[in-house]
Amino acid sequence: MEKQLEIICEALSSKKSVLIKVMDVRDLTSIADYFVLASTRNQKQSQAAADEVEEKMEAAGFHPIRKEGYREGDWILLDFGDVIVHVFTDEERRRFDFDTLWKEAPTEEYHDADDKEPTHE
Repeated sequence: MEKQLEIICEALSSKKSVLIKVMDVRDLTSIADYFVLASTRNQKQSQAAADEVEEKMEAAGFHPIRKEGYREGDWILLDFGDVIVHVFTDEERRRFDFDTLWKEAPTEEYHDADDKEPTHE
C-alpha cells in the first residue's frame, strides 16, 4: 500500500499539484482504505495530474477500477480499489470541502523530496 501511495503522491507533485494529503479512512468507511486529495489551478492541470497518476500506477501494475469527472476536469476521481484519488481544482476543493468532511481521518500531508518531514494531523 505504501508503494501505491508514494507513486500517486509523486505523480501528483510532478504535475504541480498542491495541498496533497493522504487520508487514512479505514476506520470511517468501507469504500476505500485511503483517499488522496490534491488541488490544481485549473481543469487542464487536473487532467494532466490524473493522466500522470494513471500512467505511473499502470506502469507499476495498478489499474483504475473507475475514473470519473475527467472530461469536466473540476473534480477527477481515480478509483484504484483500496486507494481513491481526488484531483480538484482549487475552487472545487473549497466547494466540496473534503478536508473538513473527513476531518476524523488521520491525515498526512505529502511534501516532495526537498521538504524535510511530512506533517501529521
